[in-house]
Amino acid sequence: MGDLTIRPARPEDLGSLAERLGQDRYFADRLDRQSEGRGVLLTAWLDDLVIGNVYLWLEEAEEPEIRAHLPGTPLVTHLEIHRDHRRQGVGTSLIGEAERLLADRGHGEVALAVEVNNTAAAKLYLRLGYQDWGYSPVECYSPADENGHRDVEICDVMVKALGR
Repeated sequence: MGDLTIRPARPEDLGSLAERLGQDRYFADRLDRQSEGRGVLLTAWLDDLVIGNVYLWLEEAEEPEIRAHLPGTPLVTHLEIHRDHRRQGVGTSLIGEAERLLADRGHGEVALAVEVNNTAAAKLYLRLGYQDWGYSPVECYSPADENGHRDVEICDVMVKALGR
């Protein structure tokens, strides 16, 4: 693999993100949230080709259980790596950069939700030091599609303390 660059998305990246990873409405929404300081859309680039992303949700969690048990805790959401670049360390690099950014902003912990049947993702997060939060799984909502529909997934929540 060539030189991997991880950086916050820029408004001019929307076309590349939508073309390469799909979900143009999702990326437009996340770029809007980022411009308002409500999150950070980190992108992974191999030369001039976007190959992955992760979104840092800095707003209060949508899920009431997460709000109640982890108030003010930022969430790592929507880790996605293009199929041609999976299992090459890109996801690990994106998560590492997300954690560094959050620690630099003074956050002491981070959380994420993983669909209960997504064992591959759960293994990655366990390997990276995330632990089960000790409460029941929660209903998580997917981003809205072009018709405004949101799927519901049952997710385990995992947390990690951030070192400084």
